[in-house]
Amino acid sequence: MAANAIERHVLPLTNSLQLLAASPERLEFATRLALICALTTLVTEVYQTPDPALSAYVVFFMNRPERTESLILSAAFMVIIAVVLALLLIVVNFVADDPMWRVISIAVISFGLLFLGSASKLRPIAGTVALIAGYVLDLLGTIQTGELATRALLYTWLFVAGIPAGVSILVNLVLGPSPRRTVERVIADRLRLCAAALRQSDSPATRELSAQVREGVAPLLKQLGLAGIEKSVPARDIAALKQATLSSFALMTAVEALATSPEGALACPVRIKLADAVEQLTGAVQRGESPVAVTLELPDQTACSPLARELLTSIRDAVARFAESGTPMRAPPKKKEGFLVEDAFSNPEHVQYALKTTAAAVFCYLLYSLLDWPGIHTCFLTCYIVAQSTAAESVEKLSLRIIGCLIGAAAGYAAIVFLVPALTSIGGLMIAVFAGGWAAAYVAGGSPRIGYAGFQIALAFFLCIIQGSGPAFDLTIARDRIIGIIIGNLVSYFMLVYLWPVTITRRVNPALAAALRQLAKIPSTNDSRERVLLSSQAHGTLTEAETAIALAQYEPSSIRASPTWLAARRAQVENSQSLANWLLLSTDARELSRADVAGRLERLAMHLTEPSDAARAPSPANEWVAVSETPTGQATRRLQALEKTLAPGIPETEAIAHAHA
Repeated sequence: MAANAIERHVLPLTNSLQLLAASPERLEFATRLALICALTTLVTEVYQTPDPALSAYVVFFMNRPERTESLILSAAFMVIIAVVLALLLIVVNFVADDPMWRVISIAVISFGLLFLGSASKLRPIAGTVALIAGYVLDLLGTIQTGELATRALLYTWLFVAGIPAGVSILVNLVLGPSPRRTVERVIADRLRLCAAALRQSDSPATRELSAQVREGVAPLLKQLGLAGIEKSVPARDIAALKQATLSSFALMTAVEALATSPEGALACPVRIKLADAVEQLTGAVQRGESPVAVTLELPDQTACSPLARELLTSIRDAVARFAESGTPMRAPPKKKEGFLVEDAFSNPEHVQYALKTTAAAVFCYLLYSLLDWPGIHTCFLTCYIVAQSTAAESVEKLSLRIIGCLIGAAAGYAAIVFLVPALTSIGGLMIAVFAGGWAAAYVAGGSPRIGYAGFQIALAFFLCIIQGSGPAFDLTIARDRIIGIIIGNLVSYFMLVYLWPVTITRRVNPALAAALRQLAKIPSTNDSRERVLLSSQAHGTLTEAETAIALAQYEPSSIRASPTWLAARRAQVENSQSLANWLLLSTDARELSRADVAGRLERLAMHLTEPSDAARAPSPANEWVAVSETPTGQATRRLQALEKTLAPGIPETEAIAHAHA
């Protein structure tokens, strides 16, 4: 049993080491974030503010690879912390002198914020606010109210928000890459991958190109939206970059299909001419120039298959559209949502999540208070940090927290023993903080699957080497923090996994159904840009389902879906991803309509969301697609594969029972 647990929890993290691959963007972000940490340490040491290690660590929450988002987060953090501390000062006046009421106030505030975090748009910040509120109430309970409490609150705002946010804003304004440059760099990288895949279809660039297609255009459009917010790019250039973003996605989709379809094989001279044209676009984008018209004079294509000819047309159109003037683009409509989710008061999971997380946090608070061991207060903080709405996400996060903490503590211990004795100035300390912060930021700047480990490496390392106004050699600080984190992880694990557990596999069917409904809109859409947006949205939704399937391995066997069900859904996601590409490339609307692609996709979606309704189950696919060698034929093949796996007579597995348990 223990071996199974190790295999389920540790091996996924080992496999994630491939996510540590370097990139220029990641290196730049790590360097900028490490510089902010070092400068924050300088300011806190000069002005002797409390908890300088915490100030350096908070920097990680305020910064992102993009400049504008980092500036917004830093400013918002200052405002939110100020509001929270002002409200807490009112509460402290009533509960500071009574430990029982202080515990009650921590529990009530925690429950309310966590409920909102689960059932409202406050999800991204509610847990952090609950953590800050509980910890500040604990700290202020040890001093008298009045002037001392007010001064403590001001210092808390200064070292938690004021100094880190101020330094972050300054460095990002000077060194942060602009949204425009970020978008141009990503587009150029995508074009470079297209050219490499055209020159050699079996190269590693083809696999990387497939990953870029799965990512879609949403991140780039978000960056262009941020460029509009900061008014750093003319509206005409933003429109042109939006067009280039959509064209690059269409080009990637066509090139990937060409590289992975034996039926679409092209002669080497044709591939080279296509690659040369794409590289011309790459150079223009890299230089920050407006893409110019590129003429494709291709050899005779009579020997090409029908599929290859249609893919060539798609590639030529995508290249030509790079030079089109930007025009207003209508995004696919989105359903308007209120502040609270629809099932905020009808779904008991929101209350259960708030109750079990609050219970874990209060237990840890009482534990270190009764033991009079404040050094392990990280157990209290850990409960809020690792708590997620599903068991799999919670286990993944607490695993990353433990691993990151151990790595950071080991590096911190080594620094205390071998480095700190040699430090003779604040400059030496800044160099040490920069080095440790850079390593942590490099991990944090990667995939979300491992990024959180970087946060914990930074926390443990900073707690070891930044202990006050001068060099310190106290090894008990890191020891106590690690003990606290382990205790918090254990308490959180049992609370979140065994008390009202929620499996992440319940997200798979709704996400897959939502993606199929997005794909069902493509056949009736004539605007090529809207087709790209719909295909990109479907890829994003399918990525959510793919992530949920991957995270299911973290769940205990009591709630985890069977391997057969997970394998089936993984295959369905892959078929849907391929379907999204071929539907985007399909230009024959009459053929799509004759095959009733939209109707069949809608029936599949209904079957996924209502599997017990046998009347709505899909019927076997038509046989006519077997002879259709076109993008539409390729799309219907994927659709047939989906229908086959979801046809009547193929049973749903116990994962559905788990999802509704």
